[in-house]
Amino acid sequence: MDICAVVMAAGEGKRMKTTHSKVVQRAAGKPLVSWVASALCEVGANEQVYIVGHRQEEVREVLGEDVAFVLQEQQLGTGHAVMQAAPFLEGRNGCTIVLPGDAPLITSETLESALSLFEAGDYAAVIVSANAPNPKGYGRIIRDESGNVRKIVEDRDATEEEKKCTEINSSIYCYRTPLLLSALGRIDAKNAQKEYYLTDTIEILIKDGHKVGAYIAAFDETRGVNDRYELQQVGKILNNRLCRKHMSNGVQIIDSSTTWIDAQVEIGQDSIILPGTFLKGRTVIGNECIIGENSRLEDVTVGDHTTIENSVARECSIGMNCRIGPYSHIRPESVLNDNVTIGAFVEVKNSTIGAYSRARHLTYVGDAQVGKNVNFGCGTVTCNYDGLDKSACIIKDNVFIGGNSNLISPITLHEDCYIAAGSTITDDVPELSLAIARNPQQIKENWVVNKNRLRSAKLIQPDRRREGV
Repeated sequence: MDICAVVMAAGEGKRMKTTHSKVVQRAAGKPLVSWVASALCEVGANEQVYIVGHRQEEVREVLGEDVAFVLQEQQLGTGHAVMQAAPFLEGRNGCTIVLPGDAPLITSETLESALSLFEAGDYAAVIVSANAPNPKGYGRIIRDESGNVRKIVEDRDATEEEKKCTEINSSIYCYRTPLLLSALGRIDAKNAQKEYYLTDTIEILIKDGHKVGAYIAAFDETRGVNDRYELQQVGKILNNRLCRKHMSNGVQIIDSSTTWIDAQVEIGQDSIILPGTFLKGRTVIGNECIIGENSRLEDVTVGDHTTIENSVARECSIGMNCRIGPYSHIRPESVLNDNVTIGAFVEVKNSTIGAYSRARHLTYVGDAQVGKNVNFGCGTVTCNYDGLDKSACIIKDNVFIGGNSNLISPITLHEDCYIAAGSTITDDVPELSLAIARNPQQIKENWVVNKNRLRSAKLIQPDRRREGV
């Protein structure tokens, strides 16, 4: 069966209170409209047309060139939106799926089931419906004695008996394409809002003697997004789905309510994701890793058996069997090879660090090429910026850097050299050498007494206690 789709993505979304298109707002790492596009592709609706209007350039940028776009210059209702797609639908048979672009929870499984009902029942249209816990405000699906749809009645027009019905219209439809075009040509705007309603096509098809069915989906799948609260709610549902998917693939997620995983993230088997972890963008995590607690990775590749604790990493690569954190910061364009240790309060920026090298605490490595088996003592700083330009620091294999050392770039530390603690190194250090760059120590006897600097009489008091915490 030929399947195409019309997606309504022109609305301004005033309740969202944003300067951007509503349908490009993100949930679980993807724009709302991209979730819709993915579900349509999965059921074979590869030909899709998007009705765009407000901030159309943002929608076009998100969806790319593989779909068609039609501009709706005036927003005159849902029926008017679908009318704009009529040239796209002309000459087609089969089925047209019509749905809003802010329905990110609809799944391909539900669309597939609705299409199966559509085909098996020889329907002119099938509506995706749901049983709402509180149907107030929704249009109701009223069925006849055979279970077919008799009408859709809006909440404001429903009788008291009809308001007891909990089956609601999701605004997702499967139409027989020629019949949709026929019905669209006969709807009008003779209502208080002077708008063209897509629901009128259902009434027209039924009056023409055609059957209209309804497939009942889970209520969550029919949720739209009109404001920031609803965006948060669908984000939680999508995140829970993603967590369940990863757990079914062998990932241990300790607490899915505090773990946030974007749609494109990949995680290997037997990895453990601890609470408070954010995995963003195209992050790829290997097998048997431990990530978290309270870590944020964005567009990061992590090798097998690596542990990352209480740390932030972005647009970088971390090898196998590395130990990162706590409180490390791995910045973009950094490459950490296998068996590297980056410890507490260490920052790495635009640097490559060779296998088995380690910076366990209080160190900054910036614009550096670091070899294998290098040791950074506590407090080491690569001084890579002179106020105008960034300079590279080259540290070759097996270098030992003592604590509290400053490496003034550009500089090269050759193989197997040592840097004495407390040194400020301004020149290259040859292979197998020891570099010491510090002033001789001076002792001034009785200086404390002479300067009246005895501390024993001046106890430091704790900070004032916070009240009302």
